[in-house]
Amino acid sequence: MTTRDYAIQCIKDEAQAVLNLIPQLDDQFDQAVELIYHCKGKVIVTGVGKSGHIGAKIAATLSSTGTPSFFINPLDVYHGDLGVMTSDDVVIAISNSGQTDELLRFIPMVLHMRIPIIGMSGNPQSLLAKYSTCHINVSVEKEACPLNLAPTSSTTATLAMGDALAVALIEKRNFQPQDFAQFHPGGELGKRLLTTAQDVMLSENMPTMPPETHLGEAVILVSKGKLGLGVAIEDGHIAGLITDGDIRRAMEKWQAKFFDRTVSDIMTRKPKVVSPQTKITEIQRIMNRYKVHTVLVVSDDNRLLGVVDHYACMI
Repeated sequence: MTTRDYAIQCIKDEAQAVLNLIPQLDDQFDQAVELIYHCKGKVIVTGVGKSGHIGAKIAATLSSTGTPSFFINPLDVYHGDLGVMTSDDVVIAISNSGQTDELLRFIPMVLHMRIPIIGMSGNPQSLLAKYSTCHINVSVEKEACPLNLAPTSSTTATLAMGDALAVALIEKRNFQPQDFAQFHPGGELGKRLLTTAQDVMLSENMPTMPPETHLGEAVILVSKGKLGLGVAIEDGHIAGLITDGDIRRAMEKWQAKFFDRTVSDIMTRKPKVVSPQTKITEIQRIMNRYKVHTVLVVSDDNRLLGVVDHYACMI
């Protein structure tokens, strides 16, 4: 076998290990979801070695999807970290064997505080499973490691089960994209979900004109505005919108009489408008639905504040 063949076999073995988790899902998983959902405190994830690395990722995923969580190394508990735990918390304890000594020495402390324990191991007969409030079975037939020694399939399966818990809780909490953005304000998704029209709108040198403006003059104003549009303003309020496309179609329709026509003859009298607080994700939805490339940002009394085009939404 080539090195690539070994890589392919590893991926297949790990993928199969994850798929084999499906028949192992039972009411213990449901009970775990309920415990976390009704938790009034924090979810504390713990594990040693590779299980600890997986636990840290699970804690991070839970935290970013609406479940306050953090990881504790059970070895640190003996040096003061136990003080962060309260009876309102829930513990997720991870050990592939379910017999990890450092973890088992931590369990009596948790039981003494009457904190529910969600055990996650590959051994339903283990001591961890015995002392857990509920136990999630993540056993695998074999590791992807050719020696069947290095944690590979087992860690992948545990990670997938942690994601399954997080996803189930997302659905149960009706967690929405805007909620996700609150936990990811610095990321691209968070930025897109939190950015509003007033953050990206163009508001200076707006190409505005009265509705009675002749189209010859309107062409010049639209060209100077460099937005491909002109906004008709009457008594300080928006009366309509014209675009490059409207002008081209008018030229083709009226030809020599084009210059006798006014903006009011071709303008869209009810252009798409949004408030300054409208999220750009909603603006994109409006653009896609109505096949428009620009929306006007208006005040409560329909006065022009700015323009958002599709380029402004591409942040």
